[in-house]
Amino acid sequence: MRFSLAALVAPVLLAASATARFVIYADEWHPTRPTSPEDRAGVDHVVLAFAMANATFAYQPKVPISTFKSEFPNAKIMIAVGGWGDDIGFFQVSKSDATIQQFAAGVATMLTNTGADGVDIDWEYPGGNGADYKQVPNSEKIYQIEAFPKLLAATRTAIGNKLLSIAVPGKQGDMMAFTKENGAKIWTSVDYINIMSYDLMNRRDNVTKHHSSVTDSHQTIKNYLAIGAPPEKINLGFAYYAKYFTTQGDCTAKPLGCPIVLAEDPVTGKDLLTSGAYTFEKSHMTPVDPASLKPSFDGTCGPEKLTKCATGCCSQYGNCGTSPEHCSGACQHAFGTGCTDPDVAGSWQEAAKNGVVDDVAGGKYYFDAENKLFWTWDTPELITRKFNDIVKKEKLGGVMAWSLGEDSFDWSHVKQMGAEIKKIGNAIYGGGGGGEKEAGPVHGEAPEVEDTGIESEPETEPKTDADTDTPYDVVWVDGTADGPEGDGSTEPDPSSSSDGPGPENQEVQPGQEQAAPVIAPESSPISSSDDLPFSPEYEAALRAVGALDKDGTALARGRRCQLKRRVKVAGL
Repeated sequence: MRFSLAALVAPVLLAASATARFVIYADEWHPTRPTSPEDRAGVDHVVLAFAMANATFAYQPKVPISTFKSEFPNAKIMIAVGGWGDDIGFFQVSKSDATIQQFAAGVATMLTNTGADGVDIDWEYPGGNGADYKQVPNSEKIYQIEAFPKLLAATRTAIGNKLLSIAVPGKQGDMMAFTKENGAKIWTSVDYINIMSYDLMNRRDNVTKHHSSVTDSHQTIKNYLAIGAPPEKINLGFAYYAKYFTTQGDCTAKPLGCPIVLAEDPVTGKDLLTSGAYTFEKSHMTPVDPASLKPSFDGTCGPEKLTKCATGCCSQYGNCGTSPEHCSGACQHAFGTGCTDPDVAGSWQEAAKNGVVDDVAGGKYYFDAENKLFWTWDTPELITRKFNDIVKKEKLGGVMAWSLGEDSFDWSHVKQMGAEIKKIGNAIYGGGGGGEKEAGPVHGEAPEVEDTGIESEPETEPKTDADTDTPYDVVWVDGTADGPEGDGSTEPDPSSSSDGPGPENQEVQPGQEQAAPVIAPESSPISSSDDLPFSPEYEAALRAVGALDKDGTALARGRRCQLKRRVKVAGL
């Protein structure tokens, strides 16, 4: 590996001058943003989510990057690629040296066209355990472990001095591509490592636990430090949502470590709608006044419009109907009739008021005995403890959070993180406060892309009471030029906490389909030799989940298994 003099000196300069980073994701399904500079103080990197992995060059943000730059004048604006459920996209772009190079070229084109300062690769996850893990065994994805660092190296070369970060798994079992040997090839190419130290309990677990406690988050960081991840490049992850799980019985005596009912189908991996997540938005934090509700005349319902279904259930996405999908899985009891599941919204109001702090582990939780729901979440006070016990202790480069609009009730989590960043100041070596670099990656030049051998991602309770000169049209989630009314999008949530990056619990709904994926610009046509190398078993599995069209073509992400990417009711 070759190192330039500038690259060797860079860490010393950064250690002397940089403050801790505050990276925050902004997803299009929760578009509310702070209007007061005080509410966004300290944020120095905003990451827009998501571009599809196999169509980066065609990506157009819902809100112009120039708008974000005007609202966050001291921040670098980046674009996240992938996210939970983009399995087909990363399968396509990582299958050969040629497709890796095409991906890198597409990312470079995207950054040029949008004016973004960098890219965040959110591959969940190289090597397996993704959304399709029940259909596509990890044995079919072993090649991705080797392909991942090569994809990063190619991207680094293609984008030059632009920023390059990665979103990486919090659960140790998902770290197939993150070993000492592979890590040495990964860290060299990237500027930041966004560790998703949340969703540490997900729907693949079988007993209750904190999803983002201080001790578990710390262990996640230790796992990466143990394989050589440079602490100055690491950003500790925070989640702006609570998670809930349905228990098998009464867990009043022992809320933690209590068995839960199945949260996903053991054969297909389908979300059984017994678990999910609740964001810190006005619609979730404000109690419902039944007297204020009006009858719905357009089939929509919920707290955003304050309308109630004349008949039938109000689904978690704010639509009236009588199907099982409408009447279960966080069905909104106050806005319709006939819900068959527990009253999640009502349960959260009780949890927010009566939550218990686990002082040992550093987590907030609540058990609702009536509805048999276990809740777990972070508070501003626990954010402070994470800064003291993890960020400062391990001398990490910064922090990141998923996602901005999910804290829009009072911005208390955002403001607490900003306050802690201010306290840190120059006390730790931050690994850069943003900006284009004069020489390649901080720790040296990216390795050359070699032949892969592969055929051609005190305690308080929560409160319960620009410039648009762009080369493309701005269209919000709801199809309007100015965006939806109210505090957030009322569209089905295609994105769910991880794992922003997201979170891995983000799901894509019907009606949110994107354009059919294109893998490279017209100037870089793909030859027939680059067709997807599906084995018969792999192809059968993809067809079984609706990821292939009749002619074998991979479908657009919105149709792929209808993997609903959302945060409101999290799959994981």
